[in-house]
Amino acid sequence: MSSVILLLSGPNLNLLGNREPEHYGTETLEHHVRTATEAAATHGFELEHLQSNHEGVLIDAVHAARATTAGIVVNAASFTHSSWGLHDALAAYVGPIVELHLSNPDSREPWRRTSVIAPVATGCISGFKGAGYRLAVEAIVGEIRGRRS
Repeated sequence: MSSVILLLSGPNLNLLGNREPEHYGTETLEHHVRTATEAAATHGFELEHLQSNHEGVLIDAVHAARATTAGIVVNAASFTHSSWGLHDALAAYVGPIVELHLSNPDSREPWRRTSVIAPVATGCISGFKGAGYRLAVEAIVGEIRGRRS
């Protein structure tokens, strides 16, 4: 079994640190990726990260991950609410999937409260800002180890 966890970051997450800090905090995406990488390494896993503002790039990454990774953490950003293509790609993925949000979508605008990713995710972590990245990796590791026993 692979020891790689894929972290996918959707549109506009490359602007973290500057974009709406009241919702997303002041830490950059690079900081969050470092947090996730360190959490994965603590448990003997590697982390691969891809950020894209393009839906098809994320879908292609999920397709490729089917043969190379043990689990996926996905912060799909606004694609969470609209990307049925990403939903379908994740539905075809065999390993655990954790949906991740820095803010709590349920406490925000009504359109953010519907996730098309949730029905195919193993679970969701939201509202814990940067700590969510560590929590998401730990959840993936727990799911992987649970499936191995």
